[in-house]
Parts: sequence; C-alpha cells; structure tokens
Amino acid sequence: MNDSFRGASSTAGYWGPTDPGALPAGPAYDEHPAQQTRPMPIVPDGPVDNGDQRDDRGAARPGGPLFRDKTPQEPMAAPPPPPPKKRAGRDLRAAIGVGVGLGAVVAASLFIVKAVFIGVIAIAVVIGLWELTSRLDEKKGIKAPLVPLAVGGAAMVIAGYARGAEGAWVAMALTALAVLIWRMTEPPEGYLRDVTAGVFAAFYVPFLATFVAMMLTAHDGPWRVLMFLVLTVVSDTGAYAVGWRFGTHKLAPRISPGKTREGLAGAVVFAMAAGALCMEFLIDDGVWWQGLLLGLAVAASATLGDLGESMIKRDLGIKDMGTLLPGHGGIMDRLDSLLPTAPVVWLLLVLFVGSG
Repeated sequence: MNDSFRGASSTAGYWGPTDPGALPAGPAYDEHPAQQTRPMPIVPDGPVDNGDQRDDRGAARPGGPLFRDKTPQEPMAAPPPPPPKKRAGRDLRAAIGVGVGLGAVVAASLFIVKAVFIGVIAIAVVIGLWELTSRLDEKKGIKAPLVPLAVGGAAMVIAGYARGAEGAWVAMALTALAVLIWRMTEPPEGYLRDVTAGVFAAFYVPFLATFVAMMLTAHDGPWRVLMFLVLTVVSDTGAYAVGWRFGTHKLAPRISPGKTREGLAGAVVFAMAAGALCMEFLIDDGVWWQGLLLGLAVAASATLGDLGESMIKRDLGIKDMGTLLPGHGGIMDRLDSLLPTAPVVWLLLVLFVGSG
C-alpha cells in the first residue's frame, strides 16, 4: 500500500474518503507532501528452497534463509592419507648377499694366510682411490693423480704391515711427494687444487687403512681385526635398525637427513655390548669393561666417519661413490665408517693389551 492513498495521520481517529478533493478543511486534514518510504521486499516466484522458512501464506519468515547470507560454503577438505610405511632405501636382499660374500672372503683370507688379507686391503684401497678421484674429476674438475696414489697406497699398506707405524709414515710422505712431482707434468692451472686433493686422498684412504694391517701383526692379530670389523658392522646395524624403527630426532639433517639421535643411541648400545663380549672371549688378556669403552669409541668414530663421507658426497652432489657393490654402492661407501675407526681400535688395543 502506498502512502499517497493514506488520507490522514493516525491522530485524526478515522480514515477519510479516498478522494483527496473530498477531504474537509481544517488543520487535521491539511495536505502534507508524500513521505518517501522503503519499498517492501519482493519475494521471487518459483520453487522455494528446502531451507526457506515460510508461513502458510508463502511469505518468508524473519531469520529464514532469505534473510541470511547465502554465500556458498567451501566443501570440507578430505582427510589426509595415512603416512606411508618406512621402507629401506636400498635393495636389502642384495645388500645382505654382498655383505655375506665379503665377510666370507675376509674371514677366509684373514685366518688362512695373513699375506692374502694384506692383498685384500691393498685391492680395496686402490679401488677406493679410483672411485674417489673419479668422482672428484667428474663433479668438480679436480684431477688428483691416480697412478702415484694407487702405487703409493698399496705400498703404504705393505709398509705398515712390515715396518709398523714408522713404515706407514714414511710411505705416506713418499706418496705425497710422488703426487707433487707427477702433477708437474700437466699445465700449472689448478696445480695447488689437484695436489691438495691428492694428498687428502692418500691420507683418507690408504693411510687410515694401514692401521688394519698393523693390527694383524700381533700374535692374536686375526682376532683383533675380526673384532674391529664386527664392532663396526654391529654399530652400523644397530644405528640402522633402531633409527629405522624409532628414529624421529635428526642427528645432522644438513649433512645426512636419514641419521637420527635414536639411531646413534642404538649404535652405542649394540657396539658396547658386542665390545664387551669380544674383549672377554676373543682377545688375550682382554676384560669386558675395556670392551665397553672400545664399543663406545667405535660407535662414535664410525658415525663420524659416515658423516664425513656424507659431507663429501653432498658437496659433490652424488648419493654413492660407485656402483660396484649391489645394495651398498661402491667400495668407498663401505669403507666410510671403517677407515676412521681403524686407528681408534688399534690405539685402544695397544693401550689395553699391548701391541704384541
């Protein structure tokens, strides 16, 4: 209804005629300009949503959907899928098979003829040097001379077995000198970089491996070497097993994201238990508490050695140093924890039970 059809205000007491010209004169019936009013909302025709609230005459009730914000709501997001189960990053069957095969070769050469085991160490050193220098050349353009490194590395292992620590140091010095001279046959550009990498490779691979050969010179040398290998493998296995099952806190995420503090704790527990057993039953005059300390030291050195090579591989942008061993990578990927552990075990055994 429009206000132009309303004759008087509510104070007049009644509604007058609909014709404005018939209104009686008087103050109560003076004409006033039509007031502006807000039009009534228009209810659209057509089907009504199920959510509309209307009375029996079809008018929308206040508070119904016509008076509410009908902005469409976003559908609820689907629940995230369950996290995938942890899986080993390598072929476990191949890794176990290769590990058992290497263990058989080492055990056979270790307890039958000592010289054969020295040959096994020398071959592993030469292959490791080839892998390391090849990756340095491919990824960084660093040309560490392989020939003097391979010859000097093999000689270093033999000198350490024959002459002890003194022979190892002399062979190391001669190998470094040979690297300096050999690189002089090439252009001078990059000379300092190449010879520095060569001396580092000579120390990192053959010199540290020489301590394994020096362990073998004792009267119970094969058992010392066997204990060194067992403790290192047990430490790595404990770290892998515990870290894979319970690991949540990263140990060094910028270097090796897969290593955890729980894995390190597993390495320590496994290595200390194995060390106590090995010192008590394998080493002459060994005591179980010495094995506990030895196992703790092995867990620390093996972990640091693994992190050290991980640092090298991360700098080079590679995952493995080689592909020679299925399920393991290259020779250097197996020597990473053994090499820095060898001088630690040799030194502690000398302190605990002597060098003879």
